[in-house]
Amino acid sequence: MKILVTGANGQLGSELRILAHEHPGFTFIFTDVAELDITVENDIDMFVRDDKPDAIINCAAYTAVDKAEQEDSLAFLINATAVGNLARVASKINAVLIHISTDYVFDGKGYKPYMEDDATNPVSLYAKSKHAGEQQVQSYANRAMIIRTSWLYSEFGNNFVKTMMKYGKERGMLNVVFDQTGTPTYARDLAGTILEILQKQPDYKGVEVFHYSNEGVTSWYDFAKAIMEFSSIDCKVNPIETKDYPLPATRPFYSVFNKFKIKQRFGIAIPYWKDSLQECLGRMGK
Repeated sequence: MKILVTGANGQLGSELRILAHEHPGFTFIFTDVAELDITVENDIDMFVRDDKPDAIINCAAYTAVDKAEQEDSLAFLINATAVGNLARVASKINAVLIHISTDYVFDGKGYKPYMEDDATNPVSLYAKSKHAGEQQVQSYANRAMIIRTSWLYSEFGNNFVKTMMKYGKERGMLNVVFDQTGTPTYARDLAGTILEILQKQPDYKGVEVFHYSNEGVTSWYDFAKAIMEFSSIDCKVNPIETKDYPLPATRPFYSVFNKFKIKQRFGIAIPYWKDSLQECLGRMGK
Protein backbone atom coordinates (compact mmCIF):
# COMPACT_ATOMS: atom_id res chain seq x y z
CA MET A 1 0.00 0.00 0.00
CA LYS A 2 1.26 3.48 -0.94
CA ILE A 3 0.42 6.20 1.56
CA LEU A 4 0.70 9.94 0.88
CA VAL A 5 1.10 11.98 4.07
CA THR A 6 0.47 15.73 3.96
CA GLY A 7 1.63 18.08 6.72
CA ALA A 8 4.37 15.57 7.49
CA ASN A 9 6.46 17.99 9.57
CA GLY A 10 3.76 18.51 12.21
CA GLN A 11 3.12 16.51 15.37
CA LEU A 12 1.11 13.69 13.81
CA GLY A 13 3.14 13.59 10.60
CA SER A 14 6.38 13.36 12.58
CA GLU A 15 5.03 10.42 14.58
CA LEU A 16 3.97 8.70 11.34
CA ARG A 17 7.54 9.08 10.05
CA ILE A 18 8.84 7.21 13.09
CA LEU A 19 6.21 4.46 12.97
CA ALA A 20 6.73 4.00 9.21
CA HIS A 21 9.76 1.85 9.99
CA GLU A 22 7.49 -0.63 11.80
CA HIS A 23 5.30 -1.12 8.70
CA PRO A 24 7.48 -2.56 5.92
CA GLY A 25 4.35 -3.41 3.92
CA PHE A 26 3.58 0.29 3.45
CA THR A 27 5.37 2.71 1.13
CA PHE A 28 5.20 6.26 2.45
CA ILE A 29 5.39 9.54 0.55
CA PHE A 30 5.93 12.26 3.16
CA THR A 31 5.17 15.82 2.08
CA ASP A 32 4.83 19.22 3.67
CA VAL A 33 4.12 22.56 2.03
CA ALA A 34 7.61 22.72 0.45
CA GLU A 35 6.92 19.52 -1.49
CA LEU A 36 3.18 19.82 -2.03
CA ASP A 37 0.87 22.84 -1.70
CA ILE A 38 -2.52 21.27 -0.99
CA THR A 39 -4.27 24.64 -1.37
CA VAL A 40 -3.76 24.24 -5.15
CA GLU A 41 -5.82 21.33 -6.49
CA ASN A 42 -3.88 21.10 -9.75
CA ASP A 43 -0.64 20.67 -7.78
CA ILE A 44 -2.12 17.66 -5.99
CA ASP A 45 -3.38 16.23 -9.30
CA MET A 46 0.10 16.52 -10.82
CA PHE A 47 1.75 15.06 -7.71
CA VAL A 48 -0.34 11.87 -7.66
CA ARG A 49 -0.54 11.40 -11.45
CA ASP A 50 2.41 9.01 -11.80
CA ASP A 51 2.59 7.36 -8.39
CA LYS A 52 -1.04 6.97 -7.33
CA PRO A 53 -1.31 6.47 -3.56
CA ASP A 54 -3.82 4.02 -2.10
CA ALA A 55 -4.36 6.24 0.92
CA ILE A 56 -3.91 9.92 1.80
CA ILE A 57 -3.43 10.89 5.45
CA ASN A 58 -4.06 14.61 5.80
CA CYS A 59 -2.06 15.87 8.78
CA ALA A 60 -1.89 19.42 7.42
CA ALA A 61 -3.86 21.99 9.40
CA TYR A 62 -4.01 25.58 10.54
CA THR A 63 -3.96 25.13 14.33
CA ALA A 64 -3.41 28.64 15.76
CA VAL A 65 -6.79 28.77 17.52
CA ASP A 66 -6.59 32.38 18.73
CA LYS A 67 -4.81 33.75 15.65
CA ALA A 68 -7.60 32.34 13.50
CA GLU A 69 -9.92 35.01 14.90
CA GLN A 70 -7.92 37.50 12.77
CA GLU A 71 -6.61 35.10 10.10
CA ASP A 72 -9.89 33.45 9.22
CA SER A 73 -9.20 33.49 5.45
CA LEU A 74 -5.95 31.56 5.94
CA ALA A 75 -7.58 29.16 8.41
CA PHE A 76 -10.40 28.37 5.96
CA LEU A 77 -7.94 28.04 3.06
CA ILE A 78 -5.91 25.35 4.85
CA ASN A 79 -8.62 23.70 6.95
CA ALA A 80 -11.44 23.69 4.40
CA THR A 81 -10.52 24.60 0.80
CA ALA A 82 -7.38 22.44 0.81
CA VAL A 83 -9.32 19.55 2.34
CA GLY A 84 -11.86 19.74 -0.49
CA ASN A 85 -8.96 19.61 -2.96
CA LEU A 86 -7.64 16.44 -1.34
CA ALA A 87 -11.10 14.87 -1.21
CA ARG A 88 -11.69 15.42 -4.94
CA VAL A 89 -8.26 14.12 -5.93
CA ALA A 90 -8.62 11.10 -3.64
CA SER A 91 -11.94 10.31 -5.32
CA LYS A 92 -10.40 10.53 -8.79
CA ILE A 93 -7.77 7.91 -7.95
CA ASN A 94 -10.03 5.90 -5.58
CA ALA A 95 -7.71 6.46 -2.62
CA VAL A 96 -9.04 6.42 0.93
CA LEU A 97 -8.68 9.83 2.59
CA ILE A 98 -8.00 9.98 6.33
CA HIS A 99 -8.65 13.51 7.53
CA ILE A 100 -7.95 14.72 11.07
CA SER A 101 -10.54 16.95 12.71
CA THR A 102 -11.12 18.28 16.21
CA ASP A 103 -13.28 18.24 19.33
CA TYR A 104 -13.79 21.97 18.75
CA VAL A 105 -16.56 21.22 16.22
CA PHE A 106 -18.74 20.84 19.35
CA ASP A 107 -19.76 23.84 21.45
CA GLY A 108 -18.87 22.05 24.69
CA LYS A 109 -22.26 22.55 26.30
CA GLY A 110 -22.88 18.81 26.48
CA TYR A 111 -22.75 16.72 29.63
CA LYS A 112 -21.99 13.23 28.32
CA PRO A 113 -19.26 11.98 25.94
CA TYR A 114 -19.94 13.11 22.38
CA MET A 115 -20.96 10.50 19.82
CA GLU A 116 -19.98 10.86 16.16
CA ASP A 117 -23.54 11.71 15.12
CA ASP A 118 -24.19 14.30 17.84
CA ALA A 119 -25.05 17.75 16.53
CA THR A 120 -22.02 19.94 15.87
CA ASN A 121 -21.96 23.63 16.72
CA PRO A 122 -18.51 25.18 16.16
CA VAL A 123 -18.10 28.50 17.98
CA SER A 124 -14.63 29.91 17.20
CA LEU A 125 -13.40 30.72 13.69
CA TYR A 126 -10.82 27.93 13.99
CA ALA A 127 -13.60 25.50 14.91
CA LYS A 128 -15.76 26.71 12.01
CA SER A 129 -12.87 26.22 9.56
CA LYS A 130 -12.34 22.64 10.78
CA HIS A 131 -16.05 21.94 10.59
CA ALA A 132 -16.07 23.27 7.02
CA GLY A 133 -13.24 20.83 6.26
CA GLU A 134 -15.39 17.94 7.47
CA GLN A 135 -18.17 19.11 5.16
CA GLN A 136 -15.76 19.19 2.23
CA VAL A 137 -14.79 15.57 2.87
CA GLN A 138 -18.42 14.50 3.14
CA SER A 139 -19.28 16.35 -0.07
CA TYR A 140 -16.43 15.23 -2.33
CA ALA A 141 -14.79 12.04 -1.03
CA ASN A 142 -16.08 8.59 -1.93
CA ARG A 143 -13.83 6.74 0.55
CA ALA A 144 -12.89 8.66 3.71
CA MET A 145 -12.52 8.61 7.46
CA ILE A 146 -12.82 11.84 9.41
CA ILE A 147 -11.06 11.22 12.72
CA ARG A 148 -11.81 13.82 15.37
CA THR A 149 -9.20 14.07 18.08
CA SER A 150 -8.52 16.32 21.07
CA TRP A 151 -5.72 18.00 23.03
CA LEU A 152 -2.99 16.57 20.78
CA TYR A 153 0.60 16.54 22.04
CA SER A 154 3.92 14.85 21.25
CA GLU A 155 7.65 15.35 21.51
CA PHE A 156 7.44 17.32 18.24
CA GLY A 157 6.16 20.81 17.45
CA ASN A 158 4.38 23.18 19.80
CA ASN A 159 1.88 21.78 22.27
CA PHE A 160 0.55 22.10 25.81
CA VAL A 161 2.96 19.57 27.32
CA LYS A 162 6.07 21.32 26.02
CA THR A 163 4.69 24.75 26.93
CA MET A 164 3.90 23.68 30.51
CA MET A 165 7.36 22.15 30.92
CA LYS A 166 9.06 25.29 29.63
CA TYR A 167 7.06 27.71 31.78
CA GLY A 168 7.12 25.37 34.77
CA LYS A 169 10.93 25.42 34.79
CA GLU A 170 11.09 29.18 34.20
CA ARG A 171 8.39 30.51 36.51
CA GLY A 172 7.83 28.11 39.37
CA MET A 173 4.09 28.95 39.48
CA LEU A 174 1.39 28.72 36.82
CA ASN A 175 -2.35 29.40 36.62
CA VAL A 176 -4.26 26.85 34.53
CA VAL A 177 -8.00 26.59 33.86
CA PHE A 178 -9.82 23.79 35.66
CA ASP A 179 -13.30 24.22 34.16
CA GLN A 180 -12.52 22.90 30.66
CA THR A 181 -12.78 19.12 30.52
CA GLY A 182 -11.58 16.73 27.84
CA THR A 183 -8.94 14.13 27.11
CA PRO A 184 -5.28 14.56 26.04
CA THR A 185 -4.18 12.56 23.00
CA TYR A 186 -0.62 11.38 22.42
CA ALA A 187 0.04 11.84 18.70
CA ARG A 188 2.00 8.58 18.52
CA ASP A 189 -1.05 6.65 19.72
CA LEU A 190 -3.21 8.29 17.06
CA ALA A 191 -0.60 7.67 14.36
CA GLY A 192 -0.37 4.01 15.36
CA THR A 193 -4.14 3.67 15.28
CA ILE A 194 -4.37 5.15 11.76
CA LEU A 195 -1.78 2.70 10.45
CA GLU A 196 -3.47 -0.19 12.26
CA ILE A 197 -6.78 0.69 10.60
CA LEU A 198 -5.17 0.84 7.15
CA GLN A 199 -3.53 -2.51 7.78
CA LYS A 200 -6.79 -4.14 8.90
CA GLN A 201 -9.08 -2.58 6.29
CA PRO A 202 -7.09 -1.44 3.24
CA ASP A 203 -10.24 -1.73 1.13
CA TYR A 204 -12.29 0.52 3.45
CA LYS A 205 -15.45 1.85 1.79
CA GLY A 206 -17.74 4.76 2.60
CA VAL A 207 -17.36 8.13 4.33
CA GLU A 208 -17.62 8.13 8.12
CA VAL A 209 -16.68 10.07 11.24
CA PHE A 210 -14.76 8.46 14.11
CA HIS A 211 -13.71 9.78 17.52
CA TYR A 212 -10.24 9.11 18.92
CA SER A 213 -8.46 10.34 22.03
CA ASN A 214 -6.69 8.56 24.82
CA GLU A 215 -8.87 7.00 27.52
CA GLY A 216 -9.94 8.89 30.61
CA VAL A 217 -11.16 12.39 31.39
CA THR A 218 -9.30 15.37 32.85
CA SER A 219 -9.08 19.16 32.99
CA TRP A 220 -6.27 21.35 31.69
CA TYR A 221 -5.35 22.00 35.34
CA ASP A 222 -5.07 18.30 36.18
CA PHE A 223 -3.21 17.72 32.92
CA ALA A 224 -0.69 20.40 33.91
CA LYS A 225 -0.34 18.90 37.41
CA ALA A 226 0.44 15.49 35.91
CA ILE A 227 3.03 17.01 33.55
CA MET A 228 4.85 18.63 36.48
CA GLU A 229 4.67 15.48 38.60
CA PHE A 230 5.88 13.10 35.90
CA SER A 231 8.62 15.53 34.81
CA SER A 232 9.76 16.16 38.39
CA ILE A 233 9.40 19.91 37.83
CA ASP A 234 8.99 21.92 41.03
CA CYS A 235 6.18 24.22 39.95
CA LYS A 236 2.99 25.14 41.79
CA VAL A 237 -0.06 24.93 39.53
CA ASN A 238 -3.09 26.99 40.56
CA PRO A 239 -6.62 26.20 39.32
CA ILE A 240 -8.43 29.16 37.74
CA GLU A 241 -11.68 29.66 35.86
CA THR A 242 -11.81 30.32 32.12
CA LYS A 243 -13.25 33.80 32.78
CA ASP A 244 -10.04 34.67 34.63
CA TYR A 245 -7.89 33.80 31.60
CA PRO A 246 -9.63 35.43 28.65
CA LEU A 247 -8.48 34.47 25.15
CA PRO A 248 -9.68 35.66 21.71
CA ALA A 249 -11.21 32.28 20.76
CA THR A 250 -13.91 30.50 22.76
CA ARG A 251 -13.03 26.96 23.86
CA PRO A 252 -15.55 24.18 24.58
CA PHE A 253 -16.03 23.59 28.31
CA TYR A 254 -16.72 19.88 27.78
CA SER A 255 -15.35 17.91 24.83
CA VAL A 256 -15.03 14.31 25.98
CA PHE A 257 -15.43 11.71 23.21
CA ASN A 258 -17.31 8.44 23.16
CA LYS A 259 -14.84 6.14 21.33
CA PHE A 260 -16.93 2.96 21.20
CA LYS A 261 -17.33 3.12 17.40
CA ILE A 262 -13.63 3.13 16.48
CA LYS A 263 -12.79 0.50 19.12
CA GLN A 264 -15.55 -1.86 18.01
CA ARG A 265 -15.14 -1.38 14.26
CA PHE A 266 -11.38 -1.87 14.11
CA GLY A 267 -10.57 -3.72 17.33
CA ILE A 268 -8.50 -0.80 18.60
CA ALA A 269 -7.04 -0.78 22.12
CA ILE A 270 -6.64 2.77 23.44
CA PRO A 271 -4.14 3.61 26.21
CA TYR A 272 -5.04 5.65 29.31
CA TRP A 273 -3.95 9.28 29.01
CA LYS A 274 -1.59 9.25 32.01
CA ASP A 275 0.22 6.16 30.72
CA SER A 276 0.71 7.78 27.32
CA LEU A 277 1.88 11.03 28.90
CA GLN A 278 4.53 9.14 30.84
CA GLU A 279 5.63 7.35 27.67
CA CYS A 280 5.94 10.64 25.78
CA LEU A 281 7.89 12.32 28.58
CA GLY A 282 10.18 9.30 28.69
CA ARG A 283 10.93 9.73 25.00
CA MET A 284 11.56 13.43 25.55
CA GLY A 285 14.00 12.63 28.33
CA LYS A 286 11.92 14.99 30.49
